Amino acid sequence: MPLKAEFEQYAKDVKNVKTRPTNSEMLDLYGLYKQAIVGDINIDKPGLLDMEGKAKWDSWNSKKGISNEDAMNAYISLAKEVIEKYGM
Repeated sequence: MPLKAEFEQYAKDVKNVKTRPTNSEMLDLYGLYKQAIVGDINIDKPGLLDMEGKAKWDSWNSKKGISNEDAMNAYISLAKEVIEKYGM
């Protein structure tokens, strides 16, 4: 299966786990997903009152410099762990 197709399949599958993953796992998945799809962060950091937006921004920003392909591979690995841990 081509990498992009596998990535897209895991992006769908991880949304269907039985139990919601931890906030840390969700943020890691978000950051890797955005890095794989968009690349390096291209938006301004949210204000201090937007805690969720700031956490997402920080997660994506922490992946800066990772290639799209490497981000897809890391996302797939983490998604596999999450699916195995929480079930579908």
